[in-house]
Amino acid sequence: MKKFLFILFLFSTVQLFAQKVKISGIVTSSESNECIPGASIRVKGSSTGVSTNAKGEFELAVSNVKIPFTITISAVGYGVVEVPISSENQSISIVLAFKSILLIEVVSSATRVNQNILESPVSIEKMSNKAIKENPSFTFYDGLVNLKGLEAVTSSITYKQINTRGFNTTGNSRFLQLVDGVDNQTPGLNFAVGNQFGASDLDVESAEVIPGAASALYGPVAFNGLLSIKTKDAFKYQGLSFSIKSGLNHVGESFSDPKGLNDFAFRFAKSFNDKIAFKVNASYLAGTDWYANNYTDVNASIPGANRGPNNPARDALNIYGDEVTKNIAGVGVVNRTGYEEKDLMNYGVYSFKLNGALQYKISKNLEAIYQYNFGQGTASYTGSSRFDLNNFTLQTHRLELRGSNFFIRGYSVQENSNDSYNTRSLGQFINRTWVQDLNGQVVSPANADAMWFTRYEAAFKGTVNSVSANDNSAARAFADRGRLAPGTRAFDAAKDASIHNYGLSGAGVFSASKFYHADGQYDLSKDIKFVDLLVGGSVRQYSMFTNGSLFDDAKNPISILEWGSFVQASKKLFNEKLKLAASLRYDKNENFQGNSTPRFSGVYSVTPLHNFRASYQTGFRNPTPVDQFIKLNVGPITILGGAPNNSAGMNIYENSYTANSVNAFGNAVGTAIGVGTPPPVAIAANKDLLVKANVAYIKPEQQKAFELGYKGVVNGKLLIDLNYYQSWYTDFILNTVVIQPAAPVLGSDGKPNIGAAYQVAARSVNAYQLYTNASDEVSAQGFSLGLTYLLDKGYVLGGNLTNSNFNLGSANVNNIAQFNTPEYSTNLNFGNANIGGSNYGFNVNLHWQSQFDWYGTFNGNRPGTIPAYSLADVQINKKLPKQNVTIKLGASNLFNNHVSQSYGSPAIGGIYYISLVYDNPLK
Repeated sequence: MKKFLFILFLFSTVQLFAQKVKISGIVTSSESNECIPGASIRVKGSSTGVSTNAKGEFELAVSNVKIPFTITISAVGYGVVEVPISSENQSISIVLAFKSILLIEVVSSATRVNQNILESPVSIEKMSNKAIKENPSFTFYDGLVNLKGLEAVTSSITYKQINTRGFNTTGNSRFLQLVDGVDNQTPGLNFAVGNQFGASDLDVESAEVIPGAASALYGPVAFNGLLSIKTKDAFKYQGLSFSIKSGLNHVGESFSDPKGLNDFAFRFAKSFNDKIAFKVNASYLAGTDWYANNYTDVNASIPGANRGPNNPARDALNIYGDEVTKNIAGVGVVNRTGYEEKDLMNYGVYSFKLNGALQYKISKNLEAIYQYNFGQGTASYTGSSRFDLNNFTLQTHRLELRGSNFFIRGYSVQENSNDSYNTRSLGQFINRTWVQDLNGQVVSPANADAMWFTRYEAAFKGTVNSVSANDNSAARAFADRGRLAPGTRAFDAAKDASIHNYGLSGAGVFSASKFYHADGQYDLSKDIKFVDLLVGGSVRQYSMFTNGSLFDDAKNPISILEWGSFVQASKKLFNEKLKLAASLRYDKNENFQGNSTPRFSGVYSVTPLHNFRASYQTGFRNPTPVDQFIKLNVGPITILGGAPNNSAGMNIYENSYTANSVNAFGNAVGTAIGVGTPPPVAIAANKDLLVKANVAYIKPEQQKAFELGYKGVVNGKLLIDLNYYQSWYTDFILNTVVIQPAAPVLGSDGKPNIGAAYQVAARSVNAYQLYTNASDEVSAQGFSLGLTYLLDKGYVLGGNLTNSNFNLGSANVNNIAQFNTPEYSTNLNFGNANIGGSNYGFNVNLHWQSQFDWYGTFNGNRPGTIPAYSLADVQINKKLPKQNVTIKLGASNLFNNHVSQSYGSPAIGGIYYISLVYDNPLK
């Protein structure tokens, strides 16, 4: 009995010292007073702990710990707080302060699973939620240019195109942009129109950029890289937010007064019983677009010394309708009078975005999500012409089932081009509505161009009374009589009629195309112990419809099916210091052979804060639907996509001559006939100059690349990111012209057929511009260095340098995509989110890049120089925590340097703004 009492006493004593302690509380941010979901609460020196819920609340039950003890509270982006616990039931309120910078971020795009950014096997850049809030540019998307290795080209206030590692274009179909996993490209254009149809600054949680080929995990569009934008989870980010931003652009311009630029955004999110949550977003940006008013004479047929405003054959870069030309006997080359872009383009641009999402937690680790996005707006786009994407609409529906180790996602993307149009065509069509004959009567549009030149010739040669002979200006003024003046009712009527006339008879651009996509992945790492294994796949169906204006789809619907699957395996070796990974993806488009894209990588961690990486990657790009199926007869030539079934039965790829050989043959026959040789003899003597075209059907572009890099943190103060890469490219997609006679191009002897030669000489042939590939190989290499240093008292200094070099080698310059990338670009940033605890903050970003030549279809693939330029973005802000308000005063391009980022695109000036952001989280 005594032993029993002693044991009972001992047990009670142990229970006394080991009784349970319950701690509850809430964790909030010192900067915004908002709750912090996912914050970690741990018993110091122990693994015991919990995380805060979506409302920032927690409950922690602790046993076997003697009072008093200490808990630590931490969250990504915030400093660590320690709190002493002195009672059994303690309720506490913890306020965490922002760290000045996130040296160790978590990213998911590099391997499709969450990992420390220092351990990424490939280069990756991240713009965090904190960086978005502190961004000095007008929008977060504008601020992406400050990320290392990223290039930006602005066609419009509402349209900025981004790219990495060369071969830049104004419409980049080699770069994938995802918003919550949804491909943000328009089905008809086949590239994302910047953030025109993306997310508002209020709803963006982060943006991750992978420079270089990412096809091994993301498929064909990620040929040059990937931008993955993630919006805020409705469970984690609850409450009401709105922002009002107002500014000015066109400051200090001789051709325009300052114009207002306004951006309004709203967000509300709420959860119910931690099971159902929803969010609603709306934003509207409106202003006056940048002016494209470079009137340089770019007529390549005229010697440079003779070009300029007094050149009768003037073809000004941003004047349209003056491309129509004629060589008049006894006069010379003359071009029609065109219209300036400002009279044709809709410069009153806007971007309206509406977004809603519903999230349902089926269980603790299983969630269903439905999301709808609607975007409509106006933007200017520089392609083969300057296009006005006017009231263009894009809608997406996304349905996703997500677990702790898998997701299945399906979505649709639908567009409507509405009132979009081609300004170059518009200028030409307006010019055909008012031309008078020599008696003053307006002629039909079909005869307008010829009659204009007839009037010009008559006036120049002195056959028109009261018009001085041999005077180009006087002759032009006579030919232009009756010309519709911009701003008049007649001009506006002609403009509107052409905009809503689609196909070759008008300037309108019509597309109601769409695509459907499904993808998913499963992480088998918990089931397979010896290796981390990830598998996934996707399928996509394009459904194109232009009603015959671009494709032969008025009665023959065009659809394209493609699918892909991947597997990724990784393993840590040598006490987890070395991580090796291999991935393999296979993609198949119904019109092409399948493509395998492997990737191999290794990361060696000397310590957790010092990591060396190496990778070998491959990439490919499928031809776009336009590359495959365009079928557009533009009069003297038919533009024909390169998919085999697009020209089925036409026998063009199999039976045609090269355009160069036809020109050589025509010149030789013409010369022979000119010296008295009978035409049949001249044709027979020169027919062997004709060369059968050997044009292959189109296929995907290919890339191979390797990369070396280091990423690490020194003394907890300095973040270093260094990388070098080299890439090789083949099978660039290009156009080539062929000439097709009706007769076989070769005879039974394998030589050019005399019957076909007669047809060529008589010009009884058809000309085609075919899409195909070049076998030439080119390479590019470069390096980048990024440094970020934490100074005392919360100041942060950072910068990066990127070098890009292109090696043409022995390739034909006409057979490859143009590099369109500066050799050097740099960024420098300096800021402090909270100066001395005063709730004042600031940020300064400086950008500079070297001069380079830009090649694009807008100027007939002839080079135009982009001079070296610099930009400075600055903001200062004041936070009012009690009112949940931040006031920001800022400038994009502070010094108002007017720069064009691609030849023919508008000159971008400064934007000066003030904004107010209200962010009140639900408790």
